[in-house]
Amino acid sequence: MARSALLNVMVQAAVKAGKSLGRDFGEVQNLQVSVKGPGDFVSNADRKAEKIVRDELLKARPTYGFLGDESEEIKGTDGAHRWIVDPLDGTTNFLHGIPMFAVSIALERNGEIVAGVVFNPAMDELYTAERGGGAFLNDRRLRVGARRVLSDSVIGCGVPHLGRGNHGKFLVELRHVMGEVAGIRRLGSPALDLAYIAAGRFDGFWETGLAPWDMAAGILLIREAGGYATDWNGGTDILDTGAIVAGNEYIHKALIETVKRPIPAK
Repeated sequence: MARSALLNVMVQAAVKAGKSLGRDFGEVQNLQVSVKGPGDFVSNADRKAEKIVRDELLKARPTYGFLGDESEEIKGTDGAHRWIVDPLDGTTNFLHGIPMFAVSIALERNGEIVAGVVFNPAMDELYTAERGGGAFLNDRRLRVGARRVLSDSVIGCGVPHLGRGNHGKFLVELRHVMGEVAGIRRLGSPALDLAYIAAGRFDGFWETGLAPWDMAAGILLIREAGGYATDWNGGTDILDTGAIVAGNEYIHKALIETVKRPIPAK
């Protein structure tokens, strides 16, 4: 597959940060047995990975803006371009020695995502996409799954936890979805959840309360793999609302209808 110069910069940054996280991941697994625990160590690993990505991207395009999970936003002088970065998506997995985490990098141009990279260093899986150029896993072209009904589908989701999200609302959504589908999965990394839809591993996904860096690259991966990623009203206001529903044409539509179904009257 041919990559543009910009996508090559993004891949280089993601792989370099991923290698750093991979080395730290081995240390985290060793720290699991300590009394103090690896929390501080993981925070440092996260910040170190973001610095690697930021330095690589801004070295290549110093006028672009930068929005990252671990630092203050940088307003670029360019005005049209912005990097959107999560240097460690799936921090809790990383903290517990679970190899489901990723570096996520997206490029936004005039409000539209035009390139995206998601890299899972633990599995050596590199997802890439450019607008109009398709989506790829390593060098394999991706297409979303072809299932047309929820009853045949495996659906990914996020699950609110201590101090996060509306637990009651989510339980209603889950109640509606679980009665309609073949399976529900929770990876703990939204970037990988969305990449898995692009790869046809998941058929759909829904979650609320996400940040732009959780979703930006994955949204483009899905769209370039022939799928749909929208807000809960079927619109494009995803990064601002933090709410997403995704899948192929059929599953996306059915999933929106299911998660928005009203609570039955008693």
